[in-house]
Amino acid sequence: MTNQEIFDLVACFDRSTAQTMKLSTQEFTIELTRGGAAAPQAAAPAAAPAAPAAAPVAPSAPVAAGPSIDAPLVGTFYTSPAPDQAPFVLPGDRVSKGQTVCLIEAMKMMSEVPAPCDCVIESVCKSNGELVAFGEPLFRYKPC
Repeated sequence: MTNQEIFDLVACFDRSTAQTMKLSTQEFTIELTRGGAAAPQAAAPAAAPAAPAAAPVAPSAPVAAGPSIDAPLVGTFYTSPAPDQAPFVLPGDRVSKGQTVCLIEAMKMMSEVPAPCDCVIESVCKSNGELVAFGEPLFRYKPC
């Protein structure tokens, strides 16, 4: 199973009303549960250590209107590439199409989230280290 297939599976679960889901193959088991109840963890092959949370970056005041950069998958939102580094973008920053604006960690995999167009970041909608759902706004921006 590819990473994209796993991300798609998690996104479908997130959009559904199902409370639990379990998928088992010869190589691995995935178990998803809603409601904050901790599900028993399946053994995974040699997982990399989790990335520590980056320095806190508070979300800026929400902007009511305007386009947003949305979460492409369910995971943990990170504003910087490492805890000791500056955030990818801050409100007021001008970014180019394709420039990385944040990372989302899902299943020990880091995915870069690119800017959809040349734009100015107006606000950050999530806090560093916060869980995000598929399609949830991460940033508000103004196209250039």
